[in-house]
Amino acid sequence: MRAVLEVLAAVLAVGAALSRPGLLPHGPARGDARLRPGDDESSPGVLLRRALRLYGRAARRLYVGTNGVISTQDFPRETQYVDDDFPTDFPVIAPFLADLDTSGDRGNIYYRQDESREVLDQAVGYIQAGFPRSAAAFVPTNAFIATWEDVGAYQELSQDTEPSRKLNTFQAVIAYNDEDTYTIFLYPNGGLQFLGTRPKESYNVQLELPARVGFSWGDGDDPKRDGLFHSLASSEQALRVLERESNTGIPGVWVFHVGSTEHVEPGGGEGAAPNPGTASYTHPLSSHASTAQRPSHGSPVLLGFVPGRRDTQGWPQPGGDAAARQSYSANPSSYSSGQHGVGVEEDVHFNPDVFTYSAASKETCAQHHGRCSPHAFCTDYATGFCCHCRATFYGNGRQCLPEGAVHRLNGKVSGSLRVGQASVRFQDVDLHAYIVGSDGRAYTAISGVPQPAARALLPLLPLGGLFAWLFALEEPGSENGFSITGAEFTQSLEVTFYPGGETVLVTQTAEGLGPDNYLSLRTHIQGEVPFLPENVTVHITPYRELYSYSSSAVTSSGQREYVVAAGTANQTLSYRLRQNITFSGCPHSRLPARQRLSVARAFALFDSHEHVLRYALAARIGPARDDAENPGVSPCHDGTHTCEAPARCRPGVGTEYTCECAAGYRRDGRGCRDVDECAEGLSQCGAFSVCQNVPGSHRCECRSGYRPAGDGQQCVPLAPASDPCEDGRHPCAPGDRARCLSRGDGRATCECLPGYTGDGIHCSDVDECAESPCHPAAVCYNTPGSFSCRCRPGYAGDGFQCTYAVEGNPQRLTPCQHERMYPREVPPLGDGHVPQCDEQGRYRPLQCHGSSGHCWCVDAAGQEIAGTRTAPGTTPPRCGSPEPTERPPSMCERWRQSLLEHYGGSPRGDQYVPQCDPSGDFTPLQCHGDSGYCWCVEQSGREIPGTRSEPGTTPPCLPSVAPPSVRPEPRPDVSPPAAGTFLLYAQGQQIGYLPLNGTRLQKDAAKTLLSLHGSIVVGIDYDCREKMIYWTDVAGRSISRAGLEPGSEPETIISSAGLISPEGLAVDHLRRAVFWTDSGLDRIERARLDGSERRVLFDTDLVNPRAIAVDPVRGNLYWTDWNREAPKIETSTVNGANRRVLVHTDIGLPNGLTFDPFSKLLCWADAGTKHLECTFPDGTGRRVIQSNLNYPFSIISYANHFYHTDWRRDGVIAVNKETGAFTDEYLPEQRSHLYGITAVYPYCPGARK
Repeated sequence: MRAVLEVLAAVLAVGAALSRPGLLPHGPARGDARLRPGDDESSPGVLLRRALRLYGRAARRLYVGTNGVISTQDFPRETQYVDDDFPTDFPVIAPFLADLDTSGDRGNIYYRQDESREVLDQAVGYIQAGFPRSAAAFVPTNAFIATWEDVGAYQELSQDTEPSRKLNTFQAVIAYNDEDTYTIFLYPNGGLQFLGTRPKESYNVQLELPARVGFSWGDGDDPKRDGLFHSLASSEQALRVLERESNTGIPGVWVFHVGSTEHVEPGGGEGAAPNPGTASYTHPLSSHASTAQRPSHGSPVLLGFVPGRRDTQGWPQPGGDAAARQSYSANPSSYSSGQHGVGVEEDVHFNPDVFTYSAASKETCAQHHGRCSPHAFCTDYATGFCCHCRATFYGNGRQCLPEGAVHRLNGKVSGSLRVGQASVRFQDVDLHAYIVGSDGRAYTAISGVPQPAARALLPLLPLGGLFAWLFALEEPGSENGFSITGAEFTQSLEVTFYPGGETVLVTQTAEGLGPDNYLSLRTHIQGEVPFLPENVTVHITPYRELYSYSSSAVTSSGQREYVVAAGTANQTLSYRLRQNITFSGCPHSRLPARQRLSVARAFALFDSHEHVLRYALAARIGPARDDAENPGVSPCHDGTHTCEAPARCRPGVGTEYTCECAAGYRRDGRGCRDVDECAEGLSQCGAFSVCQNVPGSHRCECRSGYRPAGDGQQCVPLAPASDPCEDGRHPCAPGDRARCLSRGDGRATCECLPGYTGDGIHCSDVDECAESPCHPAAVCYNTPGSFSCRCRPGYAGDGFQCTYAVEGNPQRLTPCQHERMYPREVPPLGDGHVPQCDEQGRYRPLQCHGSSGHCWCVDAAGQEIAGTRTAPGTTPPRCGSPEPTERPPSMCERWRQSLLEHYGGSPRGDQYVPQCDPSGDFTPLQCHGDSGYCWCVEQSGREIPGTRSEPGTTPPCLPSVAPPSVRPEPRPDVSPPAAGTFLLYAQGQQIGYLPLNGTRLQKDAAKTLLSLHGSIVVGIDYDCREKMIYWTDVAGRSISRAGLEPGSEPETIISSAGLISPEGLAVDHLRRAVFWTDSGLDRIERARLDGSERRVLFDTDLVNPRAIAVDPVRGNLYWTDWNREAPKIETSTVNGANRRVLVHTDIGLPNGLTFDPFSKLLCWADAGTKHLECTFPDGTGRRVIQSNLNYPFSIISYANHFYHTDWRRDGVIAVNKETGAFTDEYLPEQRSHLYGITAVYPYCPGARK
């Protein structure tokens, strides 16, 4: 208790709150390292002098980050964690996790290891104040201290803004010994001048995310512990009292037991004495648990904490922060009271200047995390991903080995050596190495090398020296070779012996880790070495070697001396070596520029009895020191040479070098100039080829109609593919029944000619007369492949149109008169019905069937008017005569009347009749009777090529008549759209307008349709009947709508009452209903379009409901739930009946969902699997359209394309439905996330005008 009393006395001497002198000593005077200034910096891994236990696991390195965190692993980019709640994906000790920035001399971040008694005594005093009983005997041997001094919050500064003067100071201390670890957070009085930071992408909304204080386990090897965390404070109220309150009795000092147990234990639970004079320390401390459960939405249940309960002893967490007093494995709700937003598993590392849609696009952890070692974690970066070994392992992330363990290496050695006057060859002799990682010892044995080569290789210590560098004992802040290259690299070594000048080249290639973590290596030796007689020994003096590092290569050079001893005679000789080690490294790793390898002991011997060559070395790797012991580094290695690209720098003796040109280049000063082999006649390209110069070389390209010969230089004519249609090698039916179509690749397809039916191989005649194609007053004659019509005697015409001849003069009959003269069966009227005509030959409005007694009304074409039929014996319907029209018939109406006459006044169901609108214009959509074939037409009625659809699918058609050009003036924040089909997308505080030209994005015409200040629009849909936009607002917690007509004002239909996080939204234009998801309440609801008759459809078995879509015609509802444990897509009727799961396998984060009313397919975009997939509404026929999406959020279908918003690109992306190809993209000038997207048609989908 003496240490506790000393600490309490020190605090009381300066007042009731912790002063800056109460922090542990820090700064340059104490030997602290200083973190580089910046917005998102992290320190190199600090190799601890003694491993510490953290969360029940051993840790050997610590990293310090700008954003108020310490970790046992290198940090990902800040966008992956700085604005997110706990838990993080990596281990974290967070005294103040927020978006901090030390740019522009705004503060310093210091860190160091300390073993001084003064520091350890002060630390143990704080610890025992919080744990007076359990830590009474705790004696720390080491401490790690990180101090954030006068650091600022990140700000987006402009010319008109000044940096904030609010600066924070706080400290984290980790005190530990071999058995246990405690952490101390210290907040001096006045040290926390700001409590949170604005997110970098905040849509100009004035909101601030509170900092987070606590601990997170991160992802580990034990899946049961993934996601565990302990939160001390995450609200402004809790952060505000960190300086005044405590769990030790010392204001501003918070201690935690983080070592031997697998959960964090806060101090103050053992009856520690309260701070004298402070009455506020009688509040109970909520208990914490190490196990976890997901909190329910609305009123989260804290583990081990019962609201209202008072414990008999203990100290408080920061007051009032219920959400902070948590220690559990959470899958947090997407709504947090501390911020507005949508809970998305976001990963937004991208390069905005590079965009490609191909199989070779940026690799990500989601696609290739399997390349990482099982003992590594994966981090996404702007241009790819990297693997990093977890704590207690080391390596390059792709291969990781346990620290301090013994390792073995197996390999084969081959070579061709000249030794004196003898030539020696050897193939695949065995190499074995044994590594003691705990002290950097490496033992190498090569057996089977024949004499005299084996003895002559004794001085060639670098054969074993490679393993000394790979597994050297690491000094603090340094990394051995395996930590950089892993188990896949190539070493090229050149050794020149003096005084004889013999040169030998050695290549050693590591091929990865095999079973039991054995590293596999191939070695090849070639050249000349000096001869050594029998019975000599070689002694190698300890040496130091300087290594220079780049992102993919390590180089070194040096001079070695060795002593050849024969009895009492000694001779000192030497050799010069240059080595280069190439590897595929992570471009985002922070490699040291230079390091020094110190070999304290080196032995080489040849066992003549076992014919084994042995090397033994003990090495350490540490920082390079500028002293006289380091040999000069070649300018080729340190980049100080003056060779100009593409010339290559070749090292010479010492610091000498030469600039050499590769083949295909010619010297030009200190650089090299490309040789144009084509212009200078140096190419070997033959006839029928074209020479193309390329840097350093050339290539021969064949002209059209030729292909490369085997030598790659000559070209020979292409052998034309035979045409089976011309040479008769096809199976088609005879030419009078079928035709052969050549595909150009030596294959053919067969097609029956008109008038025949079949598969093209077998074609039979079609009896067209069976379909009654002729006029009723004509006779049909069937012929092979065709037919003919002839008018009966007494009629004139071509057989398709026959008119009655009176005294030899044709008399034109009306359709009604034709039908009276030639009655025909017209179901369901039965046979024998003769229509009644008036004096002008028109159909009488009232028609009655003479034998059945049914009566009904008809239109001018004689077609029955639906709903007018009356039963026999009842009063006939009242039918009015056709209304006269004052305008002349339009082209559409004239054509319609002409065809009706051609069909004898009563067309069959499979015969085409033009559809005209009330003004006489062709409707944009035309269909062929009841055949199901439809197409779009121009204003003249001509079919638009490429729009004809198959039965069951209706093409989207644009109006054929332009809208009025005069419109009323809109309100200032509304820009009315033009006519035609267009897309609407949600982007923060605005709704954007993006017109379509066919299916192409008209990016130059895009604009803001509606500005909604203070909102965050997420879900969006369109009512095609009343031309209204509907949207959800997660900031205002509301659902609103607005008309597309100029001057329309937004109207809120569902207010914040009963809404938390409304996201997906769908409009049913037939039932006049709106549906939405709420991921805060885990509900799916519906209401009338005016907000009335609101009711909950589902509020069970939902975790994170997001997207929602409706099929108005069939009355079905579909929605996604991106619950990470069990994502799914469900369906029900629009009334909530027949709920069932459609898709639950092979999905990850189904963010977007759309129902295509034309193809009748349900399609979704998955940000987890990166797939765009479709299925039929019953869940069958599932297929992948595109498997390489970036990060989709919302999706809509139109014509033969999908359009989705993408959070990686922050834009709208177009995908072809048939091929899955990316065809277009639109990136708004204002860069921020895009949420919902919908398509606006000039008519209602699934209906005709």
